[in-house]
Amino acid sequence: MDDSNSPDPTASFAFRSTTTTTTPQSNFLRSHSTKETPFSNFIHSPPRLSCPTLSRSLQNSPISSPLHHRQFSPPPSPPSPTKLSDSEPQTTYHCASSVLRNDGQILSIALSSNGLVYTGSDSNLVRVWKLPEFTECGQLRTKACRVVALEVSNDTVYAAYGDGKIRVWRRTWDKVLKHVRLATIPKTLGYVRSYIAGKDKTMHKGLITAMAINTAEDILYTASLDKTVKVWRISDLKCIETIKAHTEPINAIIVADDGVLYTASDDATVRVWRRNFCSHDQPHSLTVTLHAKYSPVKALTLTADAAGILYGGCTDGYIHYWLKGWFAGQLQYGGSIQGHTHAVMCLASVAKYVVSGSADSTSRVWAREQDGQHTCLAVLVGHRGPIRCVTAFLGGRLLEDNEESCTICTGSLDGVFKVWRVTHKNLSNQTSSPPGSGAKYFELYKGLS
Repeated sequence: MDDSNSPDPTASFAFRSTTTTTTPQSNFLRSHSTKETPFSNFIHSPPRLSCPTLSRSLQNSPISSPLHHRQFSPPPSPPSPTKLSDSEPQTTYHCASSVLRNDGQILSIALSSNGLVYTGSDSNLVRVWKLPEFTECGQLRTKACRVVALEVSNDTVYAAYGDGKIRVWRRTWDKVLKHVRLATIPKTLGYVRSYIAGKDKTMHKGLITAMAINTAEDILYTASLDKTVKVWRISDLKCIETIKAHTEPINAIIVADDGVLYTASDDATVRVWRRNFCSHDQPHSLTVTLHAKYSPVKALTLTADAAGILYGGCTDGYIHYWLKGWFAGQLQYGGSIQGHTHAVMCLASVAKYVVSGSADSTSRVWAREQDGQHTCLAVLVGHRGPIRCVTAFLGGRLLEDNEESCTICTGSLDGVFKVWRVTHKNLSNQTSSPPGSGAKYFELYKGLS
């Protein structure tokens, strides 16, 4: 599967660790809606590596140890000091796998519903990974380079490249996994005709930054640095509308289940758009503009539950969120989450968890509580460069009845693709047990080929 530029296939990693439990702290650092332990309390120790050529260089920098335990204590109450009880939640997290390819920076990631993960980079390859084994099972190769955005819908894969075009593949399962190239958006003939006519209505004039798919209406949205959003009809791959969405470059877009479109821009706003079926001149109209406290918005994510909370990651390290109103597209400001020291570059959400990736080279896992507060469950440290893309899904390992687990995939500008396991345990359903009784030992070997 690998090309000639792949590293030596004989090299491998061997991670070994034992369970480490941090000392419970009685104080929390709180922002507008955040409860978390000081960053200095996180344990970061380099793993032991079986590859002698890489061990020295990797051990010189802080690498996340494969297994951590975090235990939270309640905030102190004024009348009397609080005491840690067995009903407090506990979070265990570790880096399950880490792979480095000779592809340059990892720029995009997409998760398929059937256990496949697609990653795009500076190279001309889109790599396909199978979970939970985390093995490479295919490649999508083109002449164009720099895969800046990826989207997967059913068995169709959309990849946006640095040349401003989108390649479309169809996934098949004829005994083995295959990807058949279907088309290129926009079509070359249509682009030439529009160029001769003096009206380029089909191609973005800047780099494509994000894509979103409205499966119910069979529509593909693309956002660009040219400050516009283009609407493509998937059935015939034609551009049916160009939305002049913002006054500055657009960084992220997302579509809700009810068809509402959200766009985020460097103009420090998130705009909400609704589709008007009765209007042919302006199919999409602006509903409301959400302000992000004068900071450019780089990432968006929307919870899939009934709450419908919209999160926006900004360059100042804050994550602002808006709560869903009674009507479609109606939102009210809910607060902000503080934790990152640099710009938030990517966001993902699954169930009650929100995952953020930042230019500070860390990912944070947040849990949304019933009172609307957000608790930082884990800080995933291991990348040596800004984290550009992230995705998450529930499960990924065998659990006990009182445990919840999610798997997180992160891609960084350091060229490393990592898979993390985060398990959140509620000890209220357990009998009291001495510390360390749940210690586990595991060994993971992962080749670079």
